[in-house]
Amino acid sequence: MSRTRTLPLPPFYDPGSAARWDHRPDAQALLDAAPSWRDRHAVPPSGDDAFDLHLLLVDEQKDFCFPEGALYVGGRSGRGAVEDSRRLAEFVYRNLPAITRITATMDTHLAFQIFFASFWVDRDGKTLSPHRTVLAADVRSGAARPNPAVASWIARGDEGWLREEAIHYCEELERAGKYQLWIWPPHCLLGSDGHALAGAVQEARLFHAYVRGAQSWTEEKGQNPLTENYSALRPEVLWRHDRRPLAEKNARLVESLLDAGAVVVAGQAASHCVKSTVEDLLAEIHARDPRLASKVYLLVDCMSAVAVPDGKGGFAADFTPQAEAALARFAAAGIHLVRSTDPLAGWPGLRVT
Repeated sequence: MSRTRTLPLPPFYDPGSAARWDHRPDAQALLDAAPSWRDRHAVPPSGDDAFDLHLLLVDEQKDFCFPEGALYVGGRSGRGAVEDSRRLAEFVYRNLPAITRITATMDTHLAFQIFFASFWVDRDGKTLSPHRTVLAADVRSGAARPNPAVASWIARGDEGWLREEAIHYCEELERAGKYQLWIWPPHCLLGSDGHALAGAVQEARLFHAYVRGAQSWTEEKGQNPLTENYSALRPEVLWRHDRRPLAEKNARLVESLLDAGAVVVAGQAASHCVKSTVEDLLAEIHARDPRLASKVYLLVDCMSAVAVPDGKGGFAADFTPQAEAALARFAAAGIHLVRSTDPLAGWPGLRVT
């Protein structure tokens, strides 16, 4: 029986759950329901798959996926991540026989990080406001300074060292040309409700795990206080100003993705963490064989860009153009842009057997 056949949605699934912050899937009920669903639809265990289709879910967490979240990715429509989560859950259910593995990355932060307002003060010692940039020039002038309290535990009390590191970090971002340092509100704090995966997505990935006998893999990223980690594959900056290592790429996850027969990517946000993850994956591909880009598929209707409303009918920040430009670059490099509702049998170049 073809693995690319489309299954019905399971009876327990409620499309409205994608819009509910408080939706909590019942793991035991999913485990109990899995055997009959597996038998009814003749779904083989994932270990029998001759073709490995790896679904990478980037940061499908509550803080990004709901209006109640600290950093809701509503896109320009205001419904972005909510609708993305619904479509993503339904994609998993309909394509259970074809999806071999699911890996969920999880943005994972602590109270003080270089991209949080808590890390910074102004000339008067007041905490900076979120949704603004900090440039190397701002640090040199003193308009933005690392919070002196942070130096006690991150730099052994050496405020001068920390200032030089902050300048270096901003310079490295500006030199790379991908991002300037943007100050975000606190989000995805480890231990918070917002750190958890959106309930509808968690429900779908658990049901996949139980039906197919596949582990529910996760990858945490973002706890280093001195670098951003938009990408699931590597931090933004790898070296400190004194040329000592700051962080390293996730070589294990890189190899896991490149070893797959196909990689399908979805998640939040298209303008940041999805964009950076795919950029880094593409860089690894180009270093080996550019033709490998053809085995990567982006679910473009399961990701949205960051667009921060200004309360006046416009946006204080709108990263939609950056997301659209990135998708165009990816397509030009040979990556496939697909939709979750497109039958797998019609995806270009996909050879699921």
